[in-house]
Amino acid sequence: MFKKEKIKDLHYSVNGFISAADLQAAADEILTEYGKKAKMPGFRPGHIPMSVLRQKFNPSALSEAIDKLMNKDLNDFVAEKKIRLAGAPKADLSKWEVGQDVEYSLEFDILPTLPAIDLEKFTVVKKVAKLDEAEVEKSMENIRKSRSVAEKQGAEYKAANGDTAVIDFKGFVGDEAFEGGEAKKHHLILGSGAFIPGFEDQIIGHKAGDKFDVNVKFPKEYHAENLAGKDARFEVEVHEIRKHVLPEMTDELAKTVGQESVDALREHIRKILTEQYAEAAQRDMRNELLDILADKVKLELPDVLVDQELEMAKREHDAHHAHCDAKCDDHKWDDKKERKDAERRVKLGLILAEWGTANKVEVSRDDLQQAVWAEAARYPDPKQVFEFYNKNQNALAMLRGMIFERKALDAMLTHVKQKEKEVKAEDLFKQAEVR
Repeated sequence: MFKKEKIKDLHYSVNGFISAADLQAAADEILTEYGKKAKMPGFRPGHIPMSVLRQKFNPSALSEAIDKLMNKDLNDFVAEKKIRLAGAPKADLSKWEVGQDVEYSLEFDILPTLPAIDLEKFTVVKKVAKLDEAEVEKSMENIRKSRSVAEKQGAEYKAANGDTAVIDFKGFVGDEAFEGGEAKKHHLILGSGAFIPGFEDQIIGHKAGDKFDVNVKFPKEYHAENLAGKDARFEVEVHEIRKHVLPEMTDELAKTVGQESVDALREHIRKILTEQYAEAAQRDMRNELLDILADKVKLELPDVLVDQELEMAKREHDAHHAHCDAKCDDHKWDDKKERKDAERRVKLGLILAEWGTANKVEVSRDDLQQAVWAEAARYPDPKQVFEFYNKNQNALAMLRGMIFERKALDAMLTHVKQKEKEVKAEDLFKQAEVR
């Protein structure tokens, strides 16, 4: 039981007392349990005298007993006051010596109580864009391009933008060939931007069998420091030029992508684009609602959570800049601004957690599985992503938290007023991505 308590906002400081007799009794219970399994020469398990157990293990048993009794006092206090801890308490037992009564102090922050939020008073803008048929046709054309066949052209054909050139090349800076600057029968799509700026442009207009030099300048920020900003010359030989021939958009082609006909494919693309428009508008509304909640909801914040958030942001900042060149030094650490941002993140996290829990928002196994699949689809080797989440429970918990917050926001948006505003499709996506 705590003898004394001091409360300031969300910060608690309490003093507790454990008598030496109660502490040793608790330690003896721990020693008794340990004695049932302990193996000591000359004694059978479960028959080791308490005096022997105390002599050998009493210091560790006392330490464990203190933790146990302090936690009981804390749990009783939390239940009585109907409060919730924002983090692990800091304990001070600096004055205690073995054999004496224990006088200790605990300091901790508690979570705030979320005030009632009248969501119906809030209004967000729902951006609506008409489906752009040009986007549908662009997607249809991309499907044709993905099924294109690169046909070898005759000796008189001149390479054009979009063609594939099969080339040998060898690079020189001055008269010295440089490492990694040589390849044989390399397939280069002209206009792809895969090579140094200016290289592909100088292939255009050439024919199979041509041998010539390409002169370029490596970008100043090129990854290889020994080449960055330097002039280079490449000896190039063209073996073949292949022109990409697009197939006709037919029902047969539509079937290769899982649709029965061209009309069905076009309708399927419309459906996907419509869903993308809706999700972009939803992202914008989520961001707007977050701004409203951060501004309108008054909530005291536990210092411990803000400090943890700030510390994590500082670690990420330092780690990023430790592997960063001069180009990304534009983001300087500003304690005042970063603390304000950390306070906003903590505040919104608490609001969404409290409101979501109170309104029975849940993350299902299917929600989590879909999120992992979506993440895996962004990587060349999806298996690595699955293995990462299987082995890393902290990462999975973070992903679950992100899904929970998104679902809580979406549930909140069903209660706020929504004012529709017509925008162009490109503006809708631009706005959703920039936020």
